[in-house]
Amino acid sequence: DVQLVESGGNLVQPGGSLRLSCTASGFAISDYPMTWVRQAPGKEFEWVSTIRPDPDRSPYYRTSVKGRFTISRDNAKNTLYLQLTNLTTEDTAMYFCAKEPWADTRNRGQGTQVTVSS
Repeated sequence: DVQLVESGGNLVQPGGSLRLSCTASGFAISDYPMTWVRQAPGKEFEWVSTIRPDPDRSPYYRTSVKGRFTISRDNAKNTLYLQLTNLTTEDTAMYFCAKEPWADTRNRGQGTQVTVSS
């Protein structure tokens, strides 16, 4: 079974940084595209970033986070990361890591809360 456990969410001030982690079990993240999505209160899920298995292929980012967020993975630890910098209140959301297809709830973790507030 796919299991994904996110951590690293916290309350931070605007302009702050966080690193989110997602430890996977039941499959090797190196074999699949891996994605971060987020959901703000009362809003739909929003795709954030995807990293592909081929290390020579660049990750994808939604426009609003490009240049501020960095997705990466440590295959030896079977762990996915999302580095968040220069955070704004618009980034407040529950962040989920997912094995593609991310819309399948079985492919997502329980999430970690990021709150950006002064």
